[in-house]
Amino acid sequence: MTIDRDESSMNWQEAERTFTDDAVVRETLPRMFERSADRHADRLAQRYKGGIYDRSLVSAGVLSPADAGEYADVTYAEMRAIVRRLAAGFRAIGVDADTRVALYAQTRMEWAQTDFAALAAGATVTTVYASSSPSQVRYLLADPEATVVVAENRDLLDEVLAVVDDLPHEVDAVVTFDDVDREDLDVGADAGAAGASSLDADDVYTLGEVHELGADAFDQATYESWIDAIDLDDLASLIYTSGTTGQPKGVRLTHANFRDNVSQCYRRFADRPDRDPETPGISAASTTLSFLPLAHVFERMAGHYMMFAAGATVGYAESPDTLREDFGLVRPTTTTSVPRVYEKLYDAIRDQASASPVKARIFEWAVDVGRTHHETENPGVILDAKRSLADALVFSSVREAIGGNVDFFISGGGSLSAELCALYHAMDLPILEGYGLTETSPVICVNPPEEPKVGTIGPPVVDTEIAIDGSVVGEEAADVPGDVGELLVRGPQVTDGYWNKPEATAEAFTAPDRLPDDAVVAGTAPDERVGAGSGDEGDDEAGDAAARPWFHTGDIVQLRPDGYVAFRERAKQLLVLSTGKNVAPGPIEDRFAANEFVEQCVVLGDSRKFVSALIVPNFERVESWAETRGIDIPGDRKAICRDQRVRERIQKEVDRVNEEFEPYEQIKQFRLVPEEFTEENDLLTPTMKKKRRNILDRFADEIDVIYQG
Repeated sequence: MTIDRDESSMNWQEAERTFTDDAVVRETLPRMFERSADRHADRLAQRYKGGIYDRSLVSAGVLSPADAGEYADVTYAEMRAIVRRLAAGFRAIGVDADTRVALYAQTRMEWAQTDFAALAAGATVTTVYASSSPSQVRYLLADPEATVVVAENRDLLDEVLAVVDDLPHEVDAVVTFDDVDREDLDVGADAGAAGASSLDADDVYTLGEVHELGADAFDQATYESWIDAIDLDDLASLIYTSGTTGQPKGVRLTHANFRDNVSQCYRRFADRPDRDPETPGISAASTTLSFLPLAHVFERMAGHYMMFAAGATVGYAESPDTLREDFGLVRPTTTTSVPRVYEKLYDAIRDQASASPVKARIFEWAVDVGRTHHETENPGVILDAKRSLADALVFSSVREAIGGNVDFFISGGGSLSAELCALYHAMDLPILEGYGLTETSPVICVNPPEEPKVGTIGPPVVDTEIAIDGSVVGEEAADVPGDVGELLVRGPQVTDGYWNKPEATAEAFTAPDRLPDDAVVAGTAPDERVGAGSGDEGDDEAGDAAARPWFHTGDIVQLRPDGYVAFRERAKQLLVLSTGKNVAPGPIEDRFAANEFVEQCVVLGDSRKFVSALIVPNFERVESWAETRGIDIPGDRKAICRDQRVRERIQKEVDRVNEEFEPYEQIKQFRLVPEEFTEENDLLTPTMKKKRRNILDRFADEIDVIYQG
């Protein structure tokens, strides 16, 4: 398709609806990968770092070792050969269309290869976070009845073997990414005693060995027959919810769910011909750095399926702790992440740029100039000149420190602070915030590269209808422009329900004819979009759209008059004060995201008279502040939290945030706590969302002091 940029009168939304491309096709995930590998055979598909893992594919001679601390490359042709032989190898060890394969590993190159291989073999892939506790591992293997487990290394293999005899079903095989010593494996001794398992040492393979089995057995026609036998409506994956609101539920996601969401998002991000050449997009020339858990739906779709559909390059970070180094080595053009990572990255940028009092003042001046310039419609000559100077002094070095090649970031998996987002935009590192859930594969809304609006999650993607149910919010929402209420959604990316949980499924959906009369509906169904009927989405989609039920997201949003959506709060996390006022804690917490003295904040007040907060100070910044003022504060973090001078300094930050909110929303009291909320202490999920219930339990004494003092 060719469009004259100067003569085209279509706006970007019309252009994305009519956009056609080889990456926008209704097909199964294995077929999507095969076609992309055909188109991009000689391009780089993956980049992997050396000196980290004992990769069995390397020891088996399938791949060359990467030098320690450096990246090596895999082309699409090479990746396809690996995927095909792994698929044949999985078939050789018993995987077929009735198999659930559990992937239990960190994000790395082999995760992606194994995912595509298991899917090509006809299996359903179910995921387990590498940080899962033994009880979680047991549940996440038992609930889906996973009969083949792919574990990353010896440590995770031992975790599997520790629970396998307690499972209510047999595990037929375990595969490890890395080479492992199998001389002392604890398998077979208790087989049949406590559970149904008959697993023994011969049932443990490395990925290199599975590849070798597949290389011997591979037949092209047979492989194609496996893929041809997969239907769009077949189950591709079970992804379990985080469990922050109860027992994790397995979300049923089909090939069509994922593939349609890939097409929806690619339409929004693709390097479309209607765009201004200066507007960045995603294409085969893109490179991403993958570090979020692939066990989570966000990275699985946006950093994995969509990138490989586009023919882009995916580099795998060593860990979230080495991002600065890995950004420099991979030099990505884009990456996906969650708000907490952007907060940490900004803290690191600010700390490096503020190494001395003079540099700190220059950095703060540059940030103020950049933010003002970004928010000013017609900056003028003087402000343009200041922005150029700020870029030369600060922003250019910031961009270079993270590889010097980033066009934009994508944010999801939680609410992003509008202030923090604006700061990134000011540095020419735009963050495009989006929104979705595991149940929606996941993207419902996301900001477009050509017209991002800070503080929103963007408009709905193509072929997605949303409804706003205002009956669940209080009268305070009447003063907000647009419509506020619970977000309901329907579209081809929405799950048909939860695994073995019919009651939960029924509770999550509303029939098309049961939508509240005063609900506001927006977005587009497939038969309503411009250019529908071209065949690229399938003729049955339009007819089925009106019959789809509405999925309840449980989230409160604002549908703005401009069609963009702004996230407000999880409905279950709204604080209902004893005065009857509804308070959304998220926006208040977000205002501390870029604060130099506050590391984390959780806002409280449900069923109480007033709003309060638990605040984790940024101890390094507090200590630096004290040192520059000659204040002698304790070295112990608990003592720092009790120090009145520190408390008074944090009070100033709380007062500044309070000015932006209504009196009933303002933090009246707070307690400083010495323990950061992390995944390790079970106060954050693997995708870095706060586990509010756990936080309330952990700091119950401090909360009692607030409300009883």
